[in-house]
Parts: sequence; structure tokens; C-alpha cells
Amino acid sequence: MKKMTKTLLIAYAAAAAAGVLLHFLYQWFPNPVLALISPARESVWEHVKLLYFPLLCVSLVMGRGGTGAGRAPWLLSMVPACAVMLGAGYVYHVIFRGEAMIFDLLLFFGSLALGFLLPRVLWPLCEWPGTDMAAWALTALLGALIVWFTFFPPDTALFADLSGALRTFLTIPV
Repeated sequence: MKKMTKTLLIAYAAAAAAGVLLHFLYQWFPNPVLALISPARESVWEHVKLLYFPLLCVSLVMGRGGTGAGRAPWLLSMVPACAVMLGAGYVYHVIFRGEAMIFDLLLFFGSLALGFLLPRVLWPLCEWPGTDMAAWALTALLGALIVWFTFFPPDTALFADLSGALRTFLTIPV
């Protein structure tokens, strides 16, 4: 058990570091390929990439070997973790017009922690037949949405660039 806890802590630290680096990757090297994995705008939606790609890598590494339910609980945990980040980010930034960076950091690290805690809860669910295929399908769907909305973002508050000088409430149609 100690080895698994140590492995999880190391994986969490690596995923957190990867998410932080992903945040700045597009700013440092702007190009369409990096826009797929790094936020190209300061929208709530674009920041899902900071969770999706590190958690995808963790699910591929932690779920290898085929023991137990394998990757399915890890893959399934990405969806609620990203949903929590989207929902809380929308409420804070769009509805309450919040701009504190500490909230963003706590939201990222908390959502990432949720992505690491949920696989243990979802493990029994993943014993059902077909759950692994559903997990891969949800992961692929979320990935496809990330790619599509990177290049074709809708004109809604969730996808609006919040880094402008104007207040969020004045620039976003709610």
C-alpha cells in the first residue's frame, strides 16, 4: 500500500507540473499544433486541456498491466474532474466576475486531485461489461470536443477569452 501511495503522489506531482507547463506552452511557442494541447485563449473551456492531457497520460501509465479494471476508472475520472473545473470556473469567472489567480490555482489542483481520487470510487463500476469501451468513448468524445472547440469556439461565455481589459460582465453575452 505504501508503494501505491508513493506512486500516486509522484504521479500527481508530475501531472500538476505538466498542467502548469501546458498553461504557458502556447504562449512560449504559438502554433496550431501546440494549441491543441495548451490553452490558446484564457477561456474557461481552454483550461480543460490542463486537466485532460495530464490525466490522460496518468491513466495510460497507472492503468497499464491489465490488473483489476485497468484504465477504465482512470479514464472515467477525467469526465467529472473536467466538469467540476468547467462548472466552478464558469460560476466564478462569468457569473461572479472573479479574477483571483489563487482561485484558479486551487481549482486546478483540486480538480486534478479529484481526478486522482475518483478511480478508487469508480473501480467497482468498471467491473461491469462494456464499461471500458464506454470510458474510451467518453475520453475520445471529450478529446474531440477539445480539438473542435480549439479551432471553432462558439460565441458563448464558456469559450470567451477572459483576458481582455474589459470586465467579463460587459463583454460576454450571458
